[in-house]
Amino acid sequence: MSTSETVNVQVAGHVGRVTLARPARHNVLDERMIHELTAALRALEADRSVRAILLAASGESFCAGADLDWMRRASALPEEDGQVDALRLTTLLAALDRCEKPTVARVQGATYGGGIGLVAACDVAIAAAKARFAFTEVKLGLVPAVVGPYVVAAIGERAARRYFLTGEAFFAAEACRLGLVSGVVPDEPALDAEIDRILDHFAGNGPEAMREAKALLRGLRSRAIDGALVDETARTLARVRASPEGREGVAAFLEKRRPRWGPG
Repeated sequence: MSTSETVNVQVAGHVGRVTLARPARHNVLDERMIHELTAALRALEADRSVRAILLAASGESFCAGADLDWMRRASALPEEDGQVDALRLTTLLAALDRCEKPTVARVQGATYGGGIGLVAACDVAIAAAKARFAFTEVKLGLVPAVVGPYVVAAIGERAARRYFLTGEAFFAAEACRLGLVSGVVPDEPALDAEIDRILDHFAGNGPEAMREAKALLRGLRSRAIDGALVDETARTLARVRASPEGREGVAAFLEKRRPRWGPG
């Protein structure tokens, strides 16, 4: 386990848990937290003992967006330096989105702006019913530019138009209807139980197969179903099916036993 002023990291079994650790500030993002969170994600991605990564937060809020003190400092920079600063968050979200291992967000309380970007960049997000979401940037004269691609991919342009422009808040049930979160549970004890259930699925799956599935999904984004795509997906299936893990998975199923990568 590693601990810093902003992020705690713990590996337990097959799960790497990254916890945002600024509860008194509702886990708002600043340059230090962004740097440490990016480093933690990359370290867990490189750890072969880790099958899945859980992104959680301490306190009553998941992440209430950007630290306004950081935003004030950044706004005083020359435009070129400001762009370099903005790339910190871009790099973090890209690292989360492109992570080769399954990622799960545990969402409670206030989740605004950049916090929604973290949720949208994860593969699975489970929220407590009282979790509250909002793109508050327009209320500050700003725009949700960096989180935009991930949010639009999750909820679609039509819903993004409404919530980007109004800045109004919505709760977990609406976030689930839109596709921003994968499921909603009544409270935090139920949140932990549902997340444990999902993580157990990852433990029994082929780690290379999950990596390949994520790469496949990235490659399918915004592509027409044409001859080239049909050929590419056929090649992918043939390659993975012939891999050691693919052969082991099929053999284990036919022999009615656990695959050798499975738990236990």
